[in-house]
Amino acid sequence: MKKLLLVLLLLLIVIFIGLLINTLIFPFAKTKKSDTPAFQPLANDSILSRLAGGIKIPSVSNSDPNLFLYAPFDTFKQYIAATYPFLHQQLEVYTIHSYGLVFRLKGGNSNLLPLLFLSHYDVVPPGSAEIKNKSEQIFRPSDPPSPPVTAIAEDWDYAPFSGAVADGRIYGRGTLDMKGMLFALLEAMQKMVLDEQRPQRDIYLAFGFDEEVGGKLGASEIAADFKRKGLRFEAVYDEGGLIMERGSVNGINSDVALIGCAEKGFLSLKIKVKGLGGHSSMPPSETAIGKAAVIMQRLEEQQMKPMISPLIQRFFQQIGGTMPFISRFAIANRWLMEPLLLAQLTKNHATNALVRTTTALTMMKGSDAPNVLSPEVEFVVNFRLLPENTIQQLLAHVKKATRGFDVEIEQVDNAREASNVSPSETKAYQMMESSIRRLYPDLIVTPYLTVGGTDAVKYQELSKNIYRFMPIKINHSEQQSIHSTNEYISIENYMKMISYFYYIMRNYDEPTPLSK
Repeated sequence: MKKLLLVLLLLLIVIFIGLLINTLIFPFAKTKKSDTPAFQPLANDSILSRLAGGIKIPSVSNSDPNLFLYAPFDTFKQYIAATYPFLHQQLEVYTIHSYGLVFRLKGGNSNLLPLLFLSHYDVVPPGSAEIKNKSEQIFRPSDPPSPPVTAIAEDWDYAPFSGAVADGRIYGRGTLDMKGMLFALLEAMQKMVLDEQRPQRDIYLAFGFDEEVGGKLGASEIAADFKRKGLRFEAVYDEGGLIMERGSVNGINSDVALIGCAEKGFLSLKIKVKGLGGHSSMPPSETAIGKAAVIMQRLEEQQMKPMISPLIQRFFQQIGGTMPFISRFAIANRWLMEPLLLAQLTKNHATNALVRTTTALTMMKGSDAPNVLSPEVEFVVNFRLLPENTIQQLLAHVKKATRGFDVEIEQVDNAREASNVSPSETKAYQMMESSIRRLYPDLIVTPYLTVGGTDAVKYQELSKNIYRFMPIKINHSEQQSIHSTNEYISIENYMKMISYFYYIMRNYDEPTPLSK
């Protein structure tokens, strides 16, 4: 017996040593240190003024067609035409469905697939938070920059549609989502034309106007027009990931550029649960709302199984080198440690979303009076699908959760499967990484799963290489201002974003002078 125990102990020691060695030799990506200083583009008052003017236009989209106010969108179109007349003279510019904007810079080689850059100019409502400074005319580009915020704001420093330029920032709804990126693309394209650089391949800009409410009339119609014309693209670049400042991503001791190579799917189901109605003085043993509660508990407690997909495995391989040893140990020895790794990842809502099709109970409706038993209770559950799961699998999962109850299940909103996964071993991805490192030399660049929805998914029939990334470096509190209060973009981030896009446009292929 002692010999057996000794043999088992020795075996465990050998296995543990093997796991340690495997951790030490695992090919985690190294943070690349550069001797070349980061490129620092200079701020330009005219460039800042053009973005500020666009922020002043309250182009808020609405999911109800009867409440969609198009006047601000007309104003925005007119503003773009008046602000960038040179682009309208030199490029092919046209609209789709009246408000979708398309710009085409013709390249020199029609045999090469074009590049496509996306953005949108609709924004979400600004909310009702207090405004500290209500002045509408603030343009102080020479202010010393304030440090990034470190807490989620409760008030607006300046009015949400003021386009205030102060404190080293441009303030307002849309500065981060997504007018900042739209104007950066226009500025980069204008610089291409002013520098008389003709790209080898065509470059398209496509701007939707209803992304925040599903993109049915904007991106969907633009993509359909491209498809009718037989267009396919070398790469499609859209919003998605960001450069998260060191400490913003739990456990990662580095700045990290998150390039979305896929995005999760979307499914909302309305589940109507039948029961016995009547007066609350004579309730049945199980009411409709009680039955609904059982189903909701099943959905939350018995969620879709978590998994580490190839995309997330690549993500861990890229970031793992900066993580604590115990995390590196688990990632390097996934064949043994995956259950423990998943158990840890699913405890945090942010990492849980990367490894699982998530379940969120969002709405509920029952009786209209405190003493009335409703014969029917309905609730809505929202799922965000991993690329490895399907809507059909989810429907089967929900039917299992409702087993034993009289229910009706109805799809609501715009259900869609998760996107395809784009490869990271492409020229299109490498150009992004090169452009990022020129501006931010010492950071990790990694493929990533975008958990929110973007317009990019509408174009997946037109390209295998679709990447979701906005090249701005922010912290967690700044990120939380998107769709919330006190949204702003720093002047430094905005100028670097212009430089990032110009670099890709200018260097994807060797350009030729426009005169040729």
